Amino acid sequence: MAGGFVLVVGPSGAGKDTLLRLARDALVGDSRFVFPRRHVTREPSTHEDNIALTEEAFADRAASGAFALYWRAHGLGYAIPGETLEEARAGRVVVCNVSRRIVEQARGSLPHVGVVTITALPEVLADRLSARARPEDGDLRSRLDRVVPIESECTIWNDRAPEIGAAKLIGYLREQVA
Repeated sequence: MAGGFVLVVGPSGAGKDTLLRLARDALVGDSRFVFPRRHVTREPSTHEDNIALTEEAFADRAASGAFALYWRAHGLGYAIPGETLEEARAGRVVVCNVSRRIVEQARGSLPHVGVVTITALPEVLADRLSARARPEDGDLRSRLDRVVPIESECTIWNDRAPEIGAAKLIGYLREQVA
């Protein structure tokens, strides 16, 4: 990959943000990788270090082209900052957590898109979502029942120690710049 995007996708509770945090920490000195903070229409939490936007600010930025990619899910707006396009064009790999439903659009609009699916057994997902106890997560059963088939280059089963899944993610990312 001469620079581009690696989209990390998977069901709620799979541990995407945990593995991304571990990968970012492991690759912190490697300028070939960029791990942007998402813009989200909710406050950051212990589970996600996002940049909070109001609904109005989100809509204004989306309309003005300030985002490389944006979508709505679970009643919230999510976006990847526009400057990541320049990072990718400069040869860096931009690694970000996105909705499975936006992957096809991303493949059509972003340069060099790779996809990593992170998942876990249904009972593990249920336990993790219940433990979060985040009201904005809504009906957990409907989140667990949602199936969005995605073609990806790498699937990571994250139902053991997070360091194991993170090592697989890091290995995949390093292969992209080799």
